[in-house]
Amino acid sequence: MIIRDYEKERNIKIPGEIPLVPLRDIVVFPYMVVPLFVGRDKSIAALEKAILGDRLILLCTQKRADINDPLEGDIHRFGTVVEILQLLKLPDGTTKVLVEGVSRAKIEEYLECSSYLLVKIEEIKEEYSSTPKTEALMRMAIGEFEEYVKMNPHFPPETMSIVSSVNDPGRMADIISAHLNLNVINKQKILEITNPEERIKKISSLLNSEIEILGIEKKIQGQVRKQMEKAQKEYYLNERMRAIQKELGRKDEHVDEIEELKKQVKKAKMSKEAEEKSLKELSRLEKMPFMSSESVVIRNYLSWITSLPWSKETKDKIDIKEAEKILEKDHYGLKKTKERITEYLAVQKLVKKMKGQILCFVGPPGTGKTSVAKSIAKAMGRKFVRLSLGGVRDEAEIRGHRMTYVAALPGRIIQSMKRAGSKNPVFLLDEVDKMSTDFRGDPSAALLEVLDPEQNNSFSDHYLEVPFDLSDVMFITTANVLYSIPVPLQDRMEVLEFPSYTEEEKKKIAELFLIPKQIKAHGLKKNNIEISSQVLSNVIRKYTREAGVRNLEREIATLCRKIAKNIVSSKKKRLYKISEKDLIKYLGPPKFKREVTEEEDKIGIVTGLAWTQTGGDILTIEATLMPGKGNLILTGKLGEVMKESAQAALSYTRSKAEKFGININFYKKSDIHIHVPEGAIPKDGPSAGITMVVAIISILTNKVVNRKIAMTGETTLRGRVLIIGGVKEKILAAYRANLEGVIIPKDNEKDLVDVPEEILAKLKIFLVEDVEEVLKIVLRDAEVKKKKKELKTEKLPTFSYTETQQSL
Repeated sequence: MIIRDYEKERNIKIPGEIPLVPLRDIVVFPYMVVPLFVGRDKSIAALEKAILGDRLILLCTQKRADINDPLEGDIHRFGTVVEILQLLKLPDGTTKVLVEGVSRAKIEEYLECSSYLLVKIEEIKEEYSSTPKTEALMRMAIGEFEEYVKMNPHFPPETMSIVSSVNDPGRMADIISAHLNLNVINKQKILEITNPEERIKKISSLLNSEIEILGIEKKIQGQVRKQMEKAQKEYYLNERMRAIQKELGRKDEHVDEIEELKKQVKKAKMSKEAEEKSLKELSRLEKMPFMSSESVVIRNYLSWITSLPWSKETKDKIDIKEAEKILEKDHYGLKKTKERITEYLAVQKLVKKMKGQILCFVGPPGTGKTSVAKSIAKAMGRKFVRLSLGGVRDEAEIRGHRMTYVAALPGRIIQSMKRAGSKNPVFLLDEVDKMSTDFRGDPSAALLEVLDPEQNNSFSDHYLEVPFDLSDVMFITTANVLYSIPVPLQDRMEVLEFPSYTEEEKKKIAELFLIPKQIKAHGLKKNNIEISSQVLSNVIRKYTREAGVRNLEREIATLCRKIAKNIVSSKKKRLYKISEKDLIKYLGPPKFKREVTEEEDKIGIVTGLAWTQTGGDILTIEATLMPGKGNLILTGKLGEVMKESAQAALSYTRSKAEKFGININFYKKSDIHIHVPEGAIPKDGPSAGITMVVAIISILTNKVVNRKIAMTGETTLRGRVLIIGGVKEKILAAYRANLEGVIIPKDNEKDLVDVPEEILAKLKIFLVEDVEEVLKIVLRDAEVKKKKKELKTEKLPTFSYTETQQSL
């Protein structure tokens, strides 16, 4: 870009009509000499027309640069009239033209012309008077531009002298604008300012902004240069130190590290593939600068791969009697589980290496799953390592990240193996049912390889990039429920169920394990506190409701804290016998009431049974009949399956109405409302089928239901009673509620083996195959009572709300 000598006045007469050439991404100011490359047909035609005449054209900038054939609305109305100084046609069909800005102009009207754009314009003539204010603005602009030129090394030295010699504020603003690194929008705004004084103000503002940006750029460049100089300096000094050490006959620190890493690779006794990979990375490290960032990545990799237990293992010390003694000492009950574990140990003793032994402990919280896994490791003499999978949703948590990622690490399987320090630990994958999936992958899919005995001898971690043998590891997984574990993963594991503890089992566990443990933990002695068997039963019944013993342990810990406080306060150590009255004093009012059903047998109220993650529960189902149009109303926060069970129950009742002595048109003028109390708790499952059938038939036949007999079972439209789950927990719930009997499907007879004999002796178990058998057991005619003149208020039953989902 060239600035011509503007002091020489040019007598160029600007015509009213002039060819127009639109520019894509440039703004041309008056007194600028600019080379342009023109390729559009209409623009070339406009240039040819002008060169044959007065050599004048109008240059206006397009509003959008991507438009190839701009129309009237696509072009700014303000532009610059320029004189063509030189025109040259190039071989590729484009035209190079050199133009000089003459004057500002505004488009008044677009004229008709087919070969090029022709416009009618108004020349903008600038007039100014020299005032102190104008002089001050010009001096300020010169000072700012001088500072801008000093900060920008790309300007030629004569630029400042040209600007300083200008006396016209408008021309000064145009010259400075041409040199500033402004975008097209800002340049167009300056071009459209016709007042010279306003234009110089705008330029001054933009100069300040540009100076600030240049200052920041210079600061950043200085910091970068300083860092580079530091790195170069360190490299130079390190090289000099190496040379000096070599002259002195001393060993190089970098060489020492390489030698040490080679020894570690040999010592690790890793697989052939892993050793080749390690030596390859070691060779790369030798050739790298000691302080380079990539060398740090390789050092971390070699540190991980050499620290893994490729060949280290513990020797199994399998003694079946000793193992049984350890399991009995650490855990009470769990006969099936202990038997299966001793079987595994016996086979392990006979066979040096046995595949396919991946156990999955499934049961409610607090039933001893994790502690049993620790006892297995203790019995086998192996290292124990635990990995919690609760909340894991990224596949990289299992397989790791690629070595090239910033801060990459191996997956948690490999990390745990390093922590174990042996290749054959007992590896507990805790809470395997709590994993989830998102856009980062499915961790349960990554576990398929880990838990497959046919594949885990060559487990591939993304960080290591070499196979690692996991076949000697004894994997044990734990879960609260099976349904949330993917089926392919379930297929790789042998499931051992940890059932809910009975009240007697909880008492024994508390007496043998929990009370001694908490006495020791709170600094007490056996002669400081005494909790009788009856008091312990009350703690279990009134202050806990769970399948395991965690809350029971917390309540015992609370009692120990209270006694410890009494001993410290009184400064006397004596025996504190905890009585039933003391429970309210120390633990507060009872948190739970013993599960009870209705006080008397009633029509439409049936005692059902539910399974929850904390054990079994009593569930009352109520039904009522009212005038209506045959609607079935269901309330109590029921799930889809339970709603379908209610529909099936109604359909069965309608199909058998005549047999049960029910008006076959009962549904036309009546609505049936089924409600399951404790409406804030979600409930779902098919096993409330027979309960709903009994409730509906009870209100339609006006017969009462025996409240002392609970029932559970899925029903079909033909009235068959199908198998259900959670039998043991449900029978325990009926026992806790002092019921007389339980109705279960005939197909569930096999599950009674898991129920303690002492409980079966106190409950009558009815095995049924059809709904009609159920009706014969629980329905009877209502007793007719005389109406009394005095009205008595009924005592409303109270409910204990437990925040857990019930599955029927």
